[in-house]
Amino acid sequence: MESAVEFDLEVNQNKFLRVGGRELHAVLSVTGRGLAAEDDTPARSDPSRLVEVLVIDCSGSMADPPTKMAAAQHAASAAINVLPDGVRFAVIQGTHEAALVYPPTRTLATASSATRKEARAAVARLGASGGTAMGSWLAAAHDLLPPSSTINHVLLLTDGINEHETEDALERVLRSCAGRFVCDPRGIGEGWHPPDLLRIAAAFNGAAEAVRRPAELAASFRESVLAALTKLLPDVRIRVRTMPYAQLVFFKQTNPVIQDLTEYAERVDERTWEFATGSWGVERRDYHLCLRVEAPDDILERDRLAARVDLVVDGEVRATFAKVLVNWTVEMAKSSRIDLSVSQVTGQEDVRQAINAGCDALDRGDRIEAHAQLARAVALATATRDEAALEQLRHLVDIEPNGLVRLRENLSQTDIKVSIVDSVQNPLQPPVPRVPAVADKICDVCLETSPAGSESCEACGHPFGGGQTPGVPV
Repeated sequence: MESAVEFDLEVNQNKFLRVGGRELHAVLSVTGRGLAAEDDTPARSDPSRLVEVLVIDCSGSMADPPTKMAAAQHAASAAINVLPDGVRFAVIQGTHEAALVYPPTRTLATASSATRKEARAAVARLGASGGTAMGSWLAAAHDLLPPSSTINHVLLLTDGINEHETEDALERVLRSCAGRFVCDPRGIGEGWHPPDLLRIAAAFNGAAEAVRRPAELAASFRESVLAALTKLLPDVRIRVRTMPYAQLVFFKQTNPVIQDLTEYAERVDERTWEFATGSWGVERRDYHLCLRVEAPDDILERDRLAARVDLVVDGEVRATFAKVLVNWTVEMAKSSRIDLSVSQVTGQEDVRQAINAGCDALDRGDRIEAHAQLARAVALATATRDEAALEQLRHLVDIEPNGLVRLRENLSQTDIKVSIVDSVQNPLQPPVPRVPAVADKICDVCLETSPAGSESCEACGHPFGGGQTPGVPV
């Protein structure tokens, strides 16, 4: 199925910095392209390549109220029902330890009408007791995964705080298992901790969600599994190699989910970083790269390569790559220009920070500060036409036609926590039409650029081989 996905890389930035400028921003758009089915439904991988592990919180708090456990059982059954024949799967019961409840042996079951029925019966027998140790749950899911190149997806539900293991224990699991599978964490009730869900989602390239009402959980589970079925490649990584005069500050995914990927990056060498992005299908994702750059000399008005960006698919570097450029200039009209893509992602981050600050204030009972922060979030989202953020904010505030913002009365802890998680969600952008790339060349030795027809690098004189890969336009 690897040939079913081709990737395009596009960089949007203002490459011009004023003399002495040191902070460089770029938005990298990665688009996976492939053929849809004849009825225009999303392409799907061979079911035998997909592994699905359901992790259900069965701690004592899931019994209070009993509707939480009933909703979890119903949702797990709904997820099992949509697994096509051939998918390998398992169900884990999570308490202060992890226990495999289906299949009965420490292996994976293969989905069929018989195994789906058995799994639903096992889920129906789940009870609530014990504590919460999400690191052990994730480690147990990891141990079930086959060593082959499969598309691994874990769906984790919790209603509580990770209080029966240390922060270091959870962090060790996140770091040792990151990149091995995609995990979509889900929250239910009022006792869960938003940072736990967001931390797990960032480490495992998943999407955190929470439900305001238990009845909504089944739909969330079904959608998560159906989305996993559209993935065609199990492991896609973004490699960023900086020039000696550039240093990585951060690398964040900005669409469809806002996540800082810097913390769990793999450092290949002194100037090269790899960022796991999880499994891919036919989709587009956007990333915000920030570099600290230092002019290596006093030469101005010249394009320089600040970083090269490659895609690594199943351990192999794809031919397509992108360039992040820097040009120190004395022309204020050039360096003052704001790239639209960069301004959009920074605006999203400002809205998210304001929403979270407002939710934190509500959690403290400070309605005055909460109103100020959420009104600011509304103003920012309105100015940037961020309809998704405005829709999320309407769960917390009433927005009058004249722009007046009022805090809603009787907001629950669930409303506040769900809003924190929802603030990182962005609507998925459709793939954009393919734009042919100009065949500029990048030297394999010094990474500087040369015009398309060059036989050797203009910077160091190294000859280009006949197989030199074309890049993207300057």
